[in-house]
Amino acid sequence: MRDMDLYRPANGTKRNNEDTSHLLAGSVDNGAKKIKTERLDPSVVSRVVHLRSLPSDVSETEVIQLGMSFGRVTNILMLKGKNQAFLEMEDEEAATMMVTGSEVTPPSIRDRLIFVQFSNHKELKTDNSPNQLKAQAALQAMQQGDAGGGQNHVLRIVVENMLYPITIDILHTIFSKFGVVLKIITFNKNNQFQALLQMGDAIQSQTAKLSLDGQNIYNSCCTLRIEYSKLTSLNVKYNNDKSRDYTRNDLPSGESSILGQNALSNVLTGAAGLMPSPYTSQAAIAALQQNPLASLVTSNVIGMNSGAASTSSLGNTAVAAQLAAFVGVNNAVLHVSNLNEEMVTPQALFVLFGVYGDVIRVKILFQNQNSALVQMNDYTQAQLVIRFLHGVKLFGRGLKIVMSKHSQVQMPKEGQEMSKLTQDYTNSPLHRFKKPGSKNFQNIFPPSEVLHLSNIPPETTEEFLTELFSQNSTVQAFKFFAKDRRMALVKLASIDEAVKCLVLLHNAKLSETNHLRVSFSKGHI
Repeated sequence: MRDMDLYRPANGTKRNNEDTSHLLAGSVDNGAKKIKTERLDPSVVSRVVHLRSLPSDVSETEVIQLGMSFGRVTNILMLKGKNQAFLEMEDEEAATMMVTGSEVTPPSIRDRLIFVQFSNHKELKTDNSPNQLKAQAALQAMQQGDAGGGQNHVLRIVVENMLYPITIDILHTIFSKFGVVLKIITFNKNNQFQALLQMGDAIQSQTAKLSLDGQNIYNSCCTLRIEYSKLTSLNVKYNNDKSRDYTRNDLPSGESSILGQNALSNVLTGAAGLMPSPYTSQAAIAALQQNPLASLVTSNVIGMNSGAASTSSLGNTAVAAQLAAFVGVNNAVLHVSNLNEEMVTPQALFVLFGVYGDVIRVKILFQNQNSALVQMNDYTQAQLVIRFLHGVKLFGRGLKIVMSKHSQVQMPKEGQEMSKLTQDYTNSPLHRFKKPGSKNFQNIFPPSEVLHLSNIPPETTEEFLTELFSQNSTVQAFKFFAKDRRMALVKLASIDEAVKCLVLLHNAKLSETNHLRVSFSKGHI
């Protein structure tokens, strides 16, 4: 069993358009033959993706896992001598998601930033060399063996050697790294803590299983054993410490047996509690210090403001407080900085952050108007905002988003000068996730240059919409949905311009009864 750092820091650095290595039309023996160098045509969209700056000892499994985060991988070519690889995705849509998503949040393998771009080649042509056969075997095993759940989104999790309490929020934090967590049910069976967890789709559940099975949450204990469940979906009746449906905030709490902070503190200090621990307090702290996953789990809630929290300098009380925070995480306030104070408004932040959750209140700080507090509906939505919008540019400035120490945004008194800088959106009709079980929970995508438009009245023309978006960006392509002209895709010059257009044009009035709905798309034109 091994401990692995599952939370790798995102780096906002974008790749340069430079000469890169690509395949000849013939076969390639794992980098042994010559590679033709050609300049990448930025207009090329291919289902073959080129990865550069890989670790020298990277494994085929790690590279395939990276690709499977965005869709099905159909072929792979490893060029280990050049620290490069090529992945052939199932279709151009999956490849586009990988390239555009990597531009927003560049991926990393073992803390090494990976550069991702389209290849000029439309498919991979590989040979039967031993190294290539090994790569194909790894791909086949991951597609067939580990994908035994087919289209199953539900994982069954068993936590072995559980010396510290594991809660729904801890599981959500860990598995959210690999996709959208929709539902969790926890229970005890055969004197073991177990859970059923439903991800957004089969690819996400497969990637989570491949990455997490056999990993320790804390050093030398709390080992995850993961397999596919026979269930295809979870039916959650209550939102409490035993079960959670993240798509429905309207569920009752039912009967709950929430683990109190005092009991959790007793576990850490070795006192009698719900779960006796052989660790003394100092040993418990040492176990937390030695495992990067444990450090990142605890720092994910506490210490976000510093951006680099660690348990190394924490005393007994702080360690207990950090773990206890996961028993009932209720802080949903974000601190946003590096705003363009000449352009930003509470409404702009409401619209942009509202793509990933329901915004309750927004306060632009009166004495520092390049910073703001944004209160989301819940902690999960706040984490989605950080995941997708941290580092994204709004009005030319890269957003810096962390969890705030405040538990809620306070409204100013009427008549105060700062009142216009604070807005309450509790009852806004524009909330995307207010409807229980909304499909919007499963259609959450990173910012991209392609926007999805909906609620378009039948009389609205392509020329009108193109002109509307051209006022704020360069429109590169536009397409109505063939089967439903109430929806369309528009491709803009860049992600930055797409973000700006979404903020300015979402809810634009198109007719007496229709207001435009704008969101980021995973598709391409």
